[in-house]
Amino acid sequence: MSENQSLKAPQAEARVTPMMAQFIEIKTANPDSLLFYRMGDFYELFFDDAEVAARALGITLTKRGKHLGEDIPMCGVPVHAADDYLQKLISLGHRVSVCEQTEDPAEAKKRGSKSVVRRDVVRLVTPGTLTEERLLDSSANNFLSAMTRLRGGSLAGDSVYGLAWIDMSTGSFQVAETDDQRLAADLAQISPRELILPDTLLQEADLRQTAEQLGGALSPVPRAFFDSSTAADRLAHYFGVKTLDGFGTFSRAELSAAAGILAYIEKTQLGERPPLDPPTREAGAGRMLIDPATRANLELTRTLGGEKQGSLLATIDRTVTGGGSRLLASRLAGPLINPDEISRRHDAVEFFLENEMMREGLRQTLKGAPDMARALSRIALQRGGPRDILSIAQGLTAARAVLDQTGSVSATIPAEVAAARASLDAAPHTLGEELVTAIKEDPPLLKRDGGFVASGYNSDLDELRSLRDESRKVIARLQADYSEELGIRSLKIKHNNVLGWFIEAPTAQSEKLTSDPA
Repeated sequence: MSENQSLKAPQAEARVTPMMAQFIEIKTANPDSLLFYRMGDFYELFFDDAEVAARALGITLTKRGKHLGEDIPMCGVPVHAADDYLQKLISLGHRVSVCEQTEDPAEAKKRGSKSVVRRDVVRLVTPGTLTEERLLDSSANNFLSAMTRLRGGSLAGDSVYGLAWIDMSTGSFQVAETDDQRLAADLAQISPRELILPDTLLQEADLRQTAEQLGGALSPVPRAFFDSSTAADRLAHYFGVKTLDGFGTFSRAELSAAAGILAYIEKTQLGERPPLDPPTREAGAGRMLIDPATRANLELTRTLGGEKQGSLLATIDRTVTGGGSRLLASRLAGPLINPDEISRRHDAVEFFLENEMMREGLRQTLKGAPDMARALSRIALQRGGPRDILSIAQGLTAARAVLDQTGSVSATIPAEVAAARASLDAAPHTLGEELVTAIKEDPPLLKRDGGFVASGYNSDLDELRSLRDESRKVIARLQADYSEELGIRSLKIKHNNVLGWFIEAPTAQSEKLTSDPA
């Protein structure tokens, strides 16, 4: 919606429909994004949003009514196909506010025939906050990063930068401190899909150029998001702890960046909290420093044309899971330089090379393992479905199989493998067994479709299903039982929208006349 339309909207509210007045109110509160306004089975867009979306998506632009004497541009997308349209809009750099109906239409009718169903924005979709499986590359992290600057710090130079980056789809959360010399290289290693930073930093030409070279979306926010004086309290509140001592030691710049990224998550997710891991400090000194130009020319994870195919990663990637591919990409983007850490990693590789039968069995198990981390994130954000629950169950089952297979050899288990086994052993395996029993083998994609709890898991639910699926037989049987018990052959069980179910039984005299014509 244009600025002029926004300014005139309050005066025009009396001349527009209640629905359009509601749209204008919600759009005014969300001016920096395209508004997906839910109307039945469609998300509708109006005014300038409709024109932008129609061009971007290649869909038909129509019109609906008038506003200030002019036609209102409109376009829409089906709810069931919204993910595909969101993917295209996000890839083009747009942000989308998803506005859903927050009450039953029947409740709105009780307030009057012209009452509008209550709606509100439930989520702000940005490139760095995606969690939907169809919108993500299973083999690549989807990092949301935050950058802030403080004067002075533990590193050399007058300024110190705090970096924080998370992958909402997996829960990983890391922070680091850097300086002017390392900033571009560190950001290039993270390669965020979206970078959050104070709006004042974008006014500096050098920093703006560094940020724009990343190729991701830039999201300037108020400086207050990065308030270092309250940063520790914000993190402690998010993770439900009194102090951050159990997470490690962080610099003021790192805490500031971490607080900024959490503030942005709270803003875009509107109260829903992704299940993030506690922040870990990424020591820049332990990784090889590769400047952006060198990284691009080496084509480590992307070719010069921006494609994965043809890169070093695509050439050597023989992993069988999305998580494995993401880990390999991360290690390739930031090679180790500490000899002891490199040696431990080599020991793990040697362990699998020398135990071929175990390795091949492990690969077969992992091929069938789902992406648990991303499924768990969707469930926590109320975006998951029955298949995500089943993914958790199958993942926990696979974890037990991996634990058994890696422990089946007589060779000494190296430190890295032993640490992985300890994590697998701590997993709640009984939960996996419970979920496998609870969810039927081929559940629907969406929870609203229902019917995903396996038969035999809950007797009360089975009884309700029987009533639903065999209601006519149940009512007929009940009618026959009552008729026989009361001796009234014409007794009927009927239903209407006023009374619901009721019994119609003739009086004894009418029953006698009906049964005895003489």
